[in-house]
Amino acid sequence: MCGITGVFAFNEIGRFNLPNISLATETLEHRGPDFQKVFVGDFVALGHRRLSIIDLNPQANQPMSAENGRYQLVFNGEIYNYKSLKQDLTSKGVQFETESDTEVLLQLLIHEGKDALNKLNGFFAFAFYHQQKEEMLVARDRYGIKPLYYFEDEDRFIFASELKAILKFGINRNLDTNSLYTYLQLNYLPAPMTMVKAVKKLMPGQYAVIKKKSVEINSYYELKATFDNPFQGTYKDAKFQLQGLMEKAVERRLVADVPLGTFLSGGVDSSIISTLASKKVDGLHTFSIGYKDHSFFDETEYANAVAQHIGSKHQVFSLSLEDLYSYLPKMLKSFSEPFADSSALPVYALSQLTKENVTVALSGDGADELFAGYNKHAALYRLWHPGAKENLVSALGPLWNLLPKSRNNPLGNLTRQLKKFADASKLDIQSQYWVLASLQSARQTTDLLSNTVLEDVDFEAFDLWKDNLLSTLNSKSINQSLQLDQEMVLQGDMLAKVDLMSMQNALEVRVPFLDHDVVAFANSLPENFKVNNKRKKMILQDTFRDILPEKIYNRPKHGFEVPLLDWLRTDLKTEINDKWLSKELIDSQDVFDWEGIKSLKKKLFSSNPEDSHAHIWGLIVFQEWWEGYMEQA
Repeated sequence: MCGITGVFAFNEIGRFNLPNISLATETLEHRGPDFQKVFVGDFVALGHRRLSIIDLNPQANQPMSAENGRYQLVFNGEIYNYKSLKQDLTSKGVQFETESDTEVLLQLLIHEGKDALNKLNGFFAFAFYHQQKEEMLVARDRYGIKPLYYFEDEDRFIFASELKAILKFGINRNLDTNSLYTYLQLNYLPAPMTMVKAVKKLMPGQYAVIKKKSVEINSYYELKATFDNPFQGTYKDAKFQLQGLMEKAVERRLVADVPLGTFLSGGVDSSIISTLASKKVDGLHTFSIGYKDHSFFDETEYANAVAQHIGSKHQVFSLSLEDLYSYLPKMLKSFSEPFADSSALPVYALSQLTKENVTVALSGDGADELFAGYNKHAALYRLWHPGAKENLVSALGPLWNLLPKSRNNPLGNLTRQLKKFADASKLDIQSQYWVLASLQSARQTTDLLSNTVLEDVDFEAFDLWKDNLLSTLNSKSINQSLQLDQEMVLQGDMLAKVDLMSMQNALEVRVPFLDHDVVAFANSLPENFKVNNKRKKMILQDTFRDILPEKIYNRPKHGFEVPLLDWLRTDLKTEINDKWLSKELIDSQDVFDWEGIKSLKKKLFSSNPEDSHAHIWGLIVFQEWWEGYMEQA
């Protein structure tokens, strides 16, 4: 697990960028505090920051070279099947100098080139340079667990683990208004979008070949194909296979030469991972976070029950709102691109506190997108299979409009969900998905943007992107909605959050549910194994029911949320009014419309805030990013 960056110069002008490699690499220190090294050739420079996980020997440092520098590799991630790959290469006469997965990847790429990609079980982003051919291969893992940004023009190709490293090469920092328009609706940016024009994210399952003056991007993995081979067995057969696949996926992710533990929230997903890991690791360390002064969001009761059940060495980090607030400044400064999923804050706190004990943690991320675990999936199922209750909720739409709505208490949250369901019931299936997957409507978004930005937004291009994305959903199919989740929500929101927050604290987080064997199997299952009008994530819950405490099955699902509304109305009220959303700043930026901002702030402090706190949070994150990366341009 590390941070990588590099530049491939197409000409002499591009070569002027090579000396910037050290400064760009230094910006990634938090991703790899153990070691920094750069390689500078005639037309290529590569930089690496190392977080030592497997083979702590200095010989495993990167950039790693072979055959007197003919080949160079910078690599971020882990290859879990590296030992079997190494055996195959050894049988063919390849000799190794280290015990690292990096050297295995290097030798595999030397011998098989891009064909090696389909053999890798792990998560990764890497750049492999063949000096003799003057060619570089850049790739990202199947699901986008590890990030990879890139920039290209007529002079150079630049890549990095984070946007901030690319900015050190002196590129123009022009705001991408289409990305801003998307961000305000979703509160994150799915690949390939970034907030800076000309910088893109490599899509999950893609690779790029860079040589001379060309950049050719292709896919080596297609997510859609995993849905095209339907499972033919019984529900009992499926449970048996799922358990075996998950046991193997967890076991693969326990390989490390540093201390290791698991996140344990008390939800089904992290409880499964922790329970399976405890069968392989004596005295497993588990970690969770709780809220001292907000019981609606506190889930430590369930985490403690699981920890006691499996006999783990459990630590609960119990935080007050004041404690949580103390993490905010550093977390906001850590974003080199706006990311406004507010649950990033507790993940940041959990990662920092966990890092004091271990260097690697396993998490339960990915299960909801594979097995239909969100309220959104239950809502879609009911929209597409309505009964008397669903028809009544839709008919009472005017009533829900009148009642107070909020995420921060049970009644307000229920009313909010009922209103969203009633609104969605009037739409076509693709619009239903978009409404349930987004936080803000197009109309609400345009109300917030200045005329200058609105004139620059290419609405036709946005609609084309959105239509192409939603074209996956051409029938009332939960599995098609899950494919959309995996393509958009999983890689753009959930995985980005975990990577950003954990790596800011030099903690490696591994996600067993995204073992590609598990993903292929989950996506092959019929949707009635996953969800019906009463239950979500059915097969996952049933498969592991015998080894988990019954208590965790009889509880509401909150997700990893924070009591954001209370916080914005108290601790951050002054900064909202005087700093982030002051009239002076809004007018000087010419990015947002003051009347729209003023109306949103009024909503936040009203008796019926609805989702205004999420919209405000997205603006706060953007303003912090703007101050750090655009005002200095």
